[in-house]
Amino acid sequence: MFNFSANHLLLLSRTEYRTCAVFLMQDDSTHRVYRLYDFTKSQQITPGQYYCVSGKVNSANKLYLVIESVKMDTKHCRCSTTPAPADGAGGSLMK
Repeated sequence: MFNFSANHLLLLSRTEYRTCAVFLMQDDSTHRVYRLYDFTKSQQITPGQYYCVSGKVNSANKLYLVIESVKMDTKHCRCSTTPAPADGAGGSLMK
């Protein structure tokens, strides 16, 4: 087995199977898509956040990227795409 790690990943989809959870994640820099396997079904990955993922490459007739660790990617902040109101109404409280 070999080690792998990837940064700047965004969740595309999560599929639950009997034996594992499979995450499709895209590297926002290179646009590569990774299929990552979580056999513990313990990873809490949410859309709209960047993640750093590391694990093992397990190959037995097929290539599997098995997740060992997931953490928020603090070097790449996800910018909000929510537009600001044109009239400046930001919802601030009046006293």
